[in-house]
Amino acid sequence: MAAGTNYAIEILTVPEYLEDQSDPQAGRYVFAYTITIRNTGTVAAQLISRHWIITDAQGQVQEVRGLGVVGQQPLLQPGERFEYSSGCALPTPVGTMRGSYQMVAEDGTPFEAAIPEFTLAVPRVLH
Repeated sequence: MAAGTNYAIEILTVPEYLEDQSDPQAGRYVFAYTITIRNTGTVAAQLISRHWIITDAQGQVQEVRGLGVVGQQPLLQPGERFEYSSGCALPTPVGTMRGSYQMVAEDGTPFEAAIPEFTLAVPRVLH
């Protein structure tokens, strides 16, 4: 394998609008998202912390940092995956999320896994 593939994490996101928890009249739009984190590298790696950048349709940015995800700091062997669901509320019917996971490989090397930007949107708001 080429250099740099020791530390590789693939991140898949599936967002979902939670209509039953939202209150558009009050400016509250609630979204869930399921994240699948897969170690595509050759070295085991542990997710230590997260950094999210959440942007609403008016350009308001909220940053969220914290240890682990859903109270866990999963250790992923090469080829292993970890899936979790979480959520956020926005004051607008559309927004985006992106960020990164701070990882530490089994050999002690810290690295970052980028979370590609994904859109949170009430169905039929975007074409």
